[in-house]
Amino acid sequence: MAAKQLSGEALTAYRALLRATRKSFAGDTVMLQGSAAEVRKKFEENRHVTSEQEIKKLLDEAREASDFISNMIVQAKLNSSGGYEVKASKDHAGATLEIPSEELLKKPA
Repeated sequence: MAAKQLSGEALTAYRALLRATRKSFAGDTVMLQGSAAEVRKKFEENRHVTSEQEIKKLLDEAREASDFISNMIVQAKLNSSGGYEVKASKDHAGATLEIPSEELLKKPA
């Protein structure tokens, strides 16, 4: 596979990951900034990988990460009554949603 094609695929994967984080963490500045920084860091760490096999493996991992972020992560928002609301979108259809118990939420980290 040509290096130029792999380069284009890497850019596509990078953009898809950033789109997924912007969608999943909309309204959460801390998570938006942190996730964007982490995505950039991971791509920068692997910038000089030259093995076609390794590049393909990294691209597959990036696609899986984008899919996971888009379909498996939902942000809970604090409502006016002190509870949390989760609004799963159509992207989350079929995914199992586990809501932590109050006991888990009260445990110190």
